[in-house]
Amino acid sequence: MLKVEHIGIAVKDIEESNKLFSKLFDKEPYKLEEVASEAVKTSFFRMGESKIELLEATNESSPIAKFIAKKGEGIHHIAYEVKDIIAEMKRLAAEGFTLLNEVPKKGADNKLVCFLHPKSTNGVLIELCQEIV
Repeated sequence: MLKVEHIGIAVKDIEESNKLFSKLFDKEPYKLEEVASEAVKTSFFRMGESKIELLEATNESSPIAKFIAKKGEGIHHIAYEVKDIIAEMKRLAAEGFTLLNEVPKKGADNKLVCFLHPKSTNGVLIELCQEIV
């Protein structure tokens, strides 16, 4: 793993949260995007070499809606940049981690992504990210 790529924060209202985090960080999000396959709206704030991603559910069956219903707003996942996502998925599976995806899928911000089940990572949802070239 190369670095923390971003920290994902589940929010109820992305417009209101963008206002809040814009004040906090003294900058506007650099990207707004909807990922229909994941039923989320996202926004990204660049913070040095890492980013903060805000995630709002677009329907009640979204994983973000379920997360907020169970735990409330807050940190949803930590994403790590990897050079070769397929090789990293194979390595982590061999180490005993539970992958939530058999193959990487397209995520927000021009990334291929794969998630690790929190039960295998001390309760933290981990996302692997590789830039799509």
